[in-house]
Amino acid sequence: MRIIDLHCYPGTQTWIDSQGPYVEALAKYWKREWVAKDEAAVLRDFTDAGVEACLVALDLETTVATPPCTNDYVHAMWRRHPERIIQCWGTLDPFKGELAMREARHAVQKLGFMGFHFHPIMQHFAVNDRRFYPLFELIDELEAAVMIDVGTTGMGAGMPGGMGARIRHAHPSAIDDLAADFPNLKILMAHPGWPWVDETTAVALHKGNVYWEMSGWAPKHFPASLKIDMRARLQDKVMFGSDYPSMSYARILTEWRELGYSDAVMEKIFHRNAERVLGL
Repeated sequence: MRIIDLHCYPGTQTWIDSQGPYVEALAKYWKREWVAKDEAAVLRDFTDAGVEACLVALDLETTVATPPCTNDYVHAMWRRHPERIIQCWGTLDPFKGELAMREARHAVQKLGFMGFHFHPIMQHFAVNDRRFYPLFELIDELEAAVMIDVGTTGMGAGMPGGMGARIRHAHPSAIDDLAADFPNLKILMAHPGWPWVDETTAVALHKGNVYWEMSGWAPKHFPASLKIDMRARLQDKVMFGSDYPSMSYARILTEWRELGYSDAVMEKIFHRNAERVLGL
């Protein structure tokens, strides 16, 4: 069965460096070393798991003063390995104003990206903040999609004050507002949305332009109601993502299959929904 992984970070030193002060805390959060791999090892992970990866760039320069893992960087990885990397989510820092607008055009029109990933907690903003609507208006005009983290994060977890980040920025009500204000914009919510899983479910069900990928969690820990909804009323909304390299593919894929869903449902989650919605 084809497996499209919608949420893969590069896993290389450039990506590690972009996280700055969070590296040690992330190692504690995930209970393992948080160290870089070389590009060849990353590609072996994708190949061994049989996944087709969509890379995610990261720009936290405004909030933690680290060099970004740029759109051009992930694009170059995609171009070098098109047999395993099939698309990219660009990164945009909304606080960079006109520079972010230019980068949005560059990523879609020159690099061919399908859309952009936003990390509201670590980027210190909510996507329904009207100050940044001109950026979303441009993304909408470019007919690009957005993938937006919902729920809490391991970034800054356990650190004093969470390094100034606010988990409320990733509340699903912000997605609800964005989807209502931009009805033609394709929106993917990333991660299960804990502790607001029921509210995240409500947004996914109510807004026709909102979809949901379940990266960053071991499937056996999905809430019981979510496990039921994914094989029933959410089966046309849910897509697969890993949050690579947070957890091993061996664990994630085994636990997905242990949920006991039919092949028809698993095909939708693993590839058909992404093909239909994102044209992959």
